[in-house]
Amino acid sequence: MIINSSDRLRLVEQAGNEIRDQQRRLPEKDFYLRKLSEIWQRAGHTEAYADLPEYSFARFEELGTTGKYRLKKNPHEFLAAPLDAAAKYYETTGTTGLPTPTPRLAEDIIWNTVSVAEAWRDLLPENERVLIMLPSDIVPVADLIVGVCEYLGRPHTRAYPFATGISDWDRLIGLCQSFRPTTVFAAPGVALQFSRLVKQRGLLAELSAGVNRMMLLGEVSTAPFRTRLGRWWDASVLDASYGSTETGTLAAGCARDRLHLLTATNYFELAAEDGTVRPLPESGAGRLVVTPLNLHARCVLRLDTGDDVRMGAHCDCGDRAPVIEVVGRGSDAVAVRGAKLTVRAVEEVVYGETEATGYLMETDAPGAFARLILERDVHWDRTGEATMADRLQHSSREVLGLEWDEVLFVNQLPASTKSGASQKSWKRSNFRVVGAGG
Repeated sequence: MIINSSDRLRLVEQAGNEIRDQQRRLPEKDFYLRKLSEIWQRAGHTEAYADLPEYSFARFEELGTTGKYRLKKNPHEFLAAPLDAAAKYYETTGTTGLPTPTPRLAEDIIWNTVSVAEAWRDLLPENERVLIMLPSDIVPVADLIVGVCEYLGRPHTRAYPFATGISDWDRLIGLCQSFRPTTVFAAPGVALQFSRLVKQRGLLAELSAGVNRMMLLGEVSTAPFRTRLGRWWDASVLDASYGSTETGTLAAGCARDRLHLLTATNYFELAAEDGTVRPLPESGAGRLVVTPLNLHARCVLRLDTGDDVRMGAHCDCGDRAPVIEVVGRGSDAVAVRGAKLTVRAVEEVVYGETEATGYLMETDAPGAFARLILERDVHWDRTGEATMADRLQHSSREVLGLEWDEVLFVNQLPASTKSGASQKSWKRSNFRVVGAGG
């Protein structure tokens, strides 16, 4: 229990009041001036920002951006509190490099949890029963969902199917039959594995009967994928959130399946290709730059996330905070025969044009040969494979700028191709270099 004093209880109340007042819209400049001054002062206690001058907004805008590589390479330079002051200690998954130590004070946890809980309040109404199929060890994602459920007073249980010796698919199925969850949180790949398994066992109709909503987070999910999953489960499937272990949650999903920036807890800017940074526009594209306003254990100013985003989409859910579409990260792309493939683009094609339940890309070392292997669904008509492959090739040419040398169908792919960022990176799980010509 993290709320073990009257001071922490008051902080929960303060955070709730401030976030309800400022979130779901773009706060006034005076709010940001005050919050930026406070994080500037805390950042001055770190090695990374030890030479900061006295705060002014002009000086903030003159400050160069902090690259994510620098944060990952020298994470201890950004610590504003000793490790023994932390309430919890996490590390990043290491899918984009070495794991980054990420201690959190109670203040960090409270502000982030309350921010996300208030954003999801309408998605988690009373009487919801929440199943959390996310990892609890080392990374913070399951702890965050638990904290949200505790703040909102919703019954919940953790059941990550890869927790060796504690939970597996059989235990998870039994838990679903007894707990009867109405909302399920999971990484997309894990949700896909679970769906395929219960379809094989003839249990999908039974287990999906009470599920109203699936919230996907922890790795990229695309609209065609969410549509597919929603059709299987007869449920609303949403992109739950966007953020990182280093920054906390930056955007939260809504009932219309849009991501809204959490503007009450972060100050956002946009960087152009030449590095020029500007205030967040109403519409446009660029790399997202963020200053989390309520970090205490480790402070970072003007962090260049490296994530390419688009702004300007409309949403009628009632949340007036800007809508963001995360396009991807340039470093995550893989080059195949002159085309740069991203997880979003590939999955738009695979799940938009086929009924496959998984995929694996293969190329040779020079990147001149490209094969796409698709996993057949449990119930599958092989006579339609040629037509499906033609449709996929057409879409690949249009969307990816690539025609596959081969499109193959198999009965089952390795589980790692569907575990995704919950266990390993997309590059390592869905992309394989083989000998020339296969």
